[in-house]
Amino acid sequence: MKTQGTSRRTFVQASAAAAVTVAFPTLAQAQAFPAKPIKLICPWPAGGSTDAVMRALAESASKALGGTVVVENKPGASGMLGPNELLRAQPDGYTLSQITIGVARLPHMMKMQFDPLKDFTYIACLTGYTFGVVVRADSPIKTIKDLVDFAKANPGKFTYGSTGNGTTPHLAFAEFASKAKIDVTHVPFKGSADGVQALLGGHVMSHSDATGWGPHVDAGTLRLLATYGSKRTKRWPNVPTLNELGYDTVSDSPFGIGGPKGMDPAVVKKLHDAFKQTLTDPAVMASFDKYDQSVIYMGTEEYTKFIRDTFQSEKATIERLGLAMKT
Repeated sequence: MKTQGTSRRTFVQASAAAAVTVAFPTLAQAQAFPAKPIKLICPWPAGGSTDAVMRALAESASKALGGTVVVENKPGASGMLGPNELLRAQPDGYTLSQITIGVARLPHMMKMQFDPLKDFTYIACLTGYTFGVVVRADSPIKTIKDLVDFAKANPGKFTYGSTGNGTTPHLAFAEFASKAKIDVTHVPFKGSADGVQALLGGHVMSHSDATGWGPHVDAGTLRLLATYGSKRTKRWPNVPTLNELGYDTVSDSPFGIGGPKGMDPAVVKKLHDAFKQTLTDPAVMASFDKYDQSVIYMGTEEYTKFIRDTFQSEKATIERLGLAMKT
């Protein structure tokens, strides 16, 4: 039989436990996270290079978190449909998206739904693209000099595809064209898979993109004219960079993972740690190698500062290229 003192002591202990639960609900949530599948948006089509890398990251992060990370493709709008969805998502860590430099660039070019400095939680930067320009193997254009000569002789007739208006492949080629003083025509696509198919089908003369075109270059169906990095790639060491050809165009494009604004810091840390751990996974490293991507890691605080700094530097680039939004 319980005494009155025992009952009172049990009540006090239960009340204290309840108070702790009320005081620290986010701690309990973070410890239980993830309690359901996490949606990771890939804002590019299935079958492209980004899709393949994102799926490798998701599989590896699932193991690190002890849960399930499911990739959902939302292609279009120059890779901004993922970030746009974050605006409508709960900040509970169950909706994430790839974040490209486009979030810091496109607001200078057109009206966007989001403010990149206020509307996202930047969890971790993980890697970055290698970009280049390719033509069909049977194209008479065999070098960048051939491209420039053709464009100067035929203003506006040389066409190049990219993964969308305002993406790095678009702007890097536009920068090159500006330095080369040539008039070319840009044709935007939803992503690398459909852009490469358009090139193979003869609908455009070239394609500016990340290395989704790599297998076609290796197979001899496409020819790589130049890459856009600060140095030549390991995979194609005989192919020059635009910079070394004298066009002063260097474009490296880091990307990472983000979520909605207002996320619980404990959940952010758990996600950050899991995605950071993917960078030690041989399967993830194999996917990076396949598409000539390197590890470009930034933690939450550093990544947030990088986006803020990039927002300012992209403004100057967009204005220099004459692509700024008219006000």
